[in-house]
Amino acid sequence: MSIAKVTEVISSSSKSFDDAVSNGVERASKTLKGITSAWVADQKVTVKDGKVEEYRVVLKITFVLED
Repeated sequence: MSIAKVTEVISSSSKSFDDAVSNGVERASKTLKGITSAWVADQKVTVKDGKVEEYRVVLKITFVLED
């Protein structure tokens, strides 16, 4: 039997939402072992001078706890 845990990660990118997701998963995988999935719980942008400055995502990362 496996037990999984979900943790929340906030990540950003100056390029795109996709890049923000990739950044978040890559960074989380340096600390969390056994990541099995991630989903975007929220997304938003910051705006400066009428242009998108940064893309931000809130990720829910699922990982399996080790025995």
